[in-house]
Amino acid sequence: MTWLDLPDDTLFGLDNLPYGLFSTPTDSRRRVGVAVGDQVLDLAAALAAVGSTHAEVVDSGSLDGLLAAGRPAWDAVRAELADLLTDPARAESIRPLLLPRSGVHLHLPFTVGDYVDFYASEHHATNLGRLFRPDSEPLMPNWKHLPVGYHGRGGTVVVSGTPVVRPCGQRKAPDEAAPTYGPSRRLDIEAELGFVVGTGSLQGTRIGVDDLADHVFGAVIVNDWSARDLQAWEYVPLGPHLGKSFATSISPWVVPLAALEAARVPLPGQDPEPLEYLRGREDWGLDVELVVAWNGEEVSRPPYREMYWSPAQMLAHLTVNGASTRSGDLYASGTVSGPRREQRGAFIELTWGGAEPVTVQGEQRTFLADGDEVVISATAPGVGGGRIGFGEVAGTVVPAAP
Repeated sequence: MTWLDLPDDTLFGLDNLPYGLFSTPTDSRRRVGVAVGDQVLDLAAALAAVGSTHAEVVDSGSLDGLLAAGRPAWDAVRAELADLLTDPARAESIRPLLLPRSGVHLHLPFTVGDYVDFYASEHHATNLGRLFRPDSEPLMPNWKHLPVGYHGRGGTVVVSGTPVVRPCGQRKAPDEAAPTYGPSRRLDIEAELGFVVGTGSLQGTRIGVDDLADHVFGAVIVNDWSARDLQAWEYVPLGPHLGKSFATSISPWVVPLAALEAARVPLPGQDPEPLEYLRGREDWGLDVELVVAWNGEEVSRPPYREMYWSPAQMLAHLTVNGASTRSGDLYASGTVSGPRREQRGAFIELTWGGAEPVTVQGEQRTFLADGDEVVISATAPGVGGGRIGFGEVAGTVVPAAP
């Protein structure tokens, strides 16, 4: 029981304790914070106040130090946090270090290294296969044998709230004889879950499928903005490039992997059985429900529990060739979609390539217009029996640069 006055339905209770990076209007220093109810705890100051040996590792202006410290430090800091917030004897020293969440500014919580985006939803991959290749089988022959992915740009990963500039590039509509250059006419979103690497691995080594918890620190919500017209023209034969690389937004709170224990579920089923390096002893499906709001109106509820490939399998495949990983690497699931229309996590699916518009605030809509705002939130079962939250990732589209 905590000495804090937390509402029973808070998504940021003691079974969550997500990490972020904040500053205040009166203090521009970036400090690691932990969300507790509607407050933020200044983590380094709190640990220093009780003489913790881990105070220094989080006093670096980002989460980078804690990520690199490894799982023993992650577990120890989480245990210390639980003690600070449940021991009444700590209340007097810790209470002044809690700030209203509404009054702080949140920043990108860690230095993003490499970024890899997967394509792990069978529903999404099937839908896009039917849209992009209507005369062929929707899934490519390799799709059920390995987690398909591509390397993105870590330098264009931004924190929630950062405006998204409409990208320009080549696009060629089916009724056009030749490509033209200009702003994307089919700007889209992808609702995803992302995983933050804490402990990396050396080049030439591999991370086993059962070693996820020793390497992944936590999870964030991801919006992998996508220019579908640029993507459709460029993606053969080498895959996504300019249609994806202009912006990827993440939520400011990193939910620790330890907070997702109650959300772990079996995968929906894999047929054929994966090769041995992708077979694990543990279930790493996750019962996370995402909600997509377009200009304030809910349009979709993508269920992560429907994902075909797990985050453990993605990481194992990412490193099976000996590719190194490092603290701050981010890999994402790809669009989360379910079997029903209202569970599709991208607007190209939701509107079936623009042929079946959805109504948003009384208007028939297909792709994003300048000024549109998309907010993606997510919740999961918590170990305390309630639900925990990831916060949200928000972005507003602004006109293309001149």
